[in-house]
Amino acid sequence: MSSVADFRSDTVTHPTPAMLDAMARAPLGDDVLGHDPTTAELEHEAARLTGKEAALFMPSGTMCNLVALLTHTQPGDQVIVEQWAHTACFEGGGAGMLAHVLLRTLPSDRGLLDADLVARWMLPRSEHTPGTSLVCVEQTHNFHGGAVMPRDGLRAIADAAHEGGARVHMDGARLFNAVAASEASAAEHAVLADTVSFCLSKGLCAPVGSLLCGDDEFVVRARFHRKRLGGGMRQSGVLAAAGLVALREMTGRLGDDHERARRLAAGIVEIGAYDVDPGAVDTNIVFVGTRGMAAEAIVAAGADSDILLYATGVHQIRFVTHHDVADDHVERLLDLLRRLAA
Repeated sequence: MSSVADFRSDTVTHPTPAMLDAMARAPLGDDVLGHDPTTAELEHEAARLTGKEAALFMPSGTMCNLVALLTHTQPGDQVIVEQWAHTACFEGGGAGMLAHVLLRTLPSDRGLLDADLVARWMLPRSEHTPGTSLVCVEQTHNFHGGAVMPRDGLRAIADAAHEGGARVHMDGARLFNAVAASEASAAEHAVLADTVSFCLSKGLCAPVGSLLCGDDEFVVRARFHRKRLGGGMRQSGVLAAAGLVALREMTGRLGDDHERARRLAAGIVEIGAYDVDPGAVDTNIVFVGTRGMAAEAIVAAGADSDILLYATGVHQIRFVTHHDVADDHVERLLDLLRRLAA
């Protein structure tokens, strides 16, 4: 029986043998009391890589983004985000429910906000308008096909935010995919924002965990909000150990995922029955239009062939390549799409 080919997300990756070994051997303490040495080592490494003063380990990227909102803003503030931002669309409404902020969603060019439009929406604090205290950007941008945001564009957004008295938070869930797809380091991307978060549990294969990075004073306040949300973990070094392996051993292979995504997109173009733009495949995410075919029908057909897929619309599917997707998985998926097209 062939192995399951799972293209639903890079969150489905399994920890490597090196991670499992590190987890079993990790020195442990109580991180809520500040005594877990492995967690402290991971936070130091994350801060070093992103060029920030400090970092805070959390269970998820969603919690990182919510803690960033809580730390940067006051209830009633306006936060500017891109209209398909993960913070706005896919985090359970936490921004409104828990941070009590107004999200101002703006259109973009493949995820990159227009700096002039951001400047026009920088509202002053008055009896009539909520002050704009934060602008959020995403690197890479999930629902714009893993697009890498150009650094000059992000710099212009940051300038507009800072001139209006706001801070900038970068949701860098797939930050290291942006690093692999560009000539810039994580710190060179992260310097364009006051704070940055990134995930260990997507293409980097760790089982759990994300980091929120910023200056020392920000991280002290963020730790308080993490506690409020129930995110203080005790012997978290068990998880942090896998994260250290992820940062030290897994970032260098992300280009392989990008190459498989490009190969997949090129193969789908050759079939001719689907809509895909190979030129828009910057990293490991490929969005495909299914034309007249129902996306859910393709998902069901895939499941019958041990190929797991994720429909993002009535006529749209997102394919994601990652460590656990092999070359033969790509060929099996292309064969499935050929059969369905015929």
